[in-house]
Amino acid sequence: MKTGIVLPTFRDDPSLARDVARQAAALGVDGVFAYDHLWPMGNPERPAIAPFPFLASIAHEHPDLWVGPLVARIGLASDDVLVRQFATLKTVANGRVIAAVGTGDRLSQAENVAYGIPFASADVRREHLGSCVERLQTMGLATWIGGGASATLALAASLTCPVNLWSASPEALRSQGEVTPVTWAGALSQCDPKIDPSDHEAVRRLLGALDDAGAQWAVLGWPAPLDVLGECSTG
Repeated sequence: MKTGIVLPTFRDDPSLARDVARQAAALGVDGVFAYDHLWPMGNPERPAIAPFPFLASIAHEHPDLWVGPLVARIGLASDDVLVRQFATLKTVANGRVIAAVGTGDRLSQAENVAYGIPFASADVRREHLGSCVERLQTMGLATWIGGGASATLALAASLTCPVNLWSASPEALRSQGEVTPVTWAGALSQCDPKIDPSDHEAVRRLLGALDDAGAQWAVLGWPAPLDVLGECSTG
C-alpha cells in the first residue's frame, strides 16, 4: 500500500503546504495531493490554492513524489481543459500523476453557483466523468474515481477504474474491493473513533487495517504524522 498526504492548501500563503511536501518526500511518503475546491467546504470567506499549478511546482521540486488532485471535479472546467491540465501535469511530473476525478455533489454546488459555473444534473456530470476517465486512461495515467452514488460505482466498475472512498470503514473498503480496486482518503478527525494526529499507534492501526482491507493507497488529510505515513508505506 502506498501512502499520501493532502496538503494544507486552504490558505493564502503556500509556505506550509510546500514544507509539508518537502517533509513528505524526505520521510518516504509516496504522494501529495490537493483539494480541487474554490473554498473550503462551507467557508466561502476562506481562500484555496489552485491545485494543478501548485502540484506542478511541487512535482518540479520533488520528482520522486506522486501528485494529484483529490479529486478534480467535473464541471469546474470543460472536459478538454481538465484533460489538458492533467496532460501538462503529467509532463512536469514525469508521469507520476494520480488522475483522480469525481462528479462533485450538492455540498460543492454553491461554489459553481457563486462563480456562475453551470452545475449539471448528476447523470450529466457522470456522463462527462466517464468520458474524461476514458481519455485519461488512454493517456496512460493512473486514474481514480471518487466514490459516491451507486451509479458512479457502477461506472468505475465498467471502466475497471479504482474507486477512492473518503473516510470509509475498512469493512466498506473491503466490500467495494470485491468489485473494483480501491484507494482510501480521509481526515483523522473524521475517523470513527476519531484519531488524534499525535496518537501514532492509533494511526498505525488505521493504516494497517486499510492495508489489510485491500487499499492500494491510503491518503490522510493534514495534519497527520508524516513519519508514520512513510514508515507504513509498502509501495
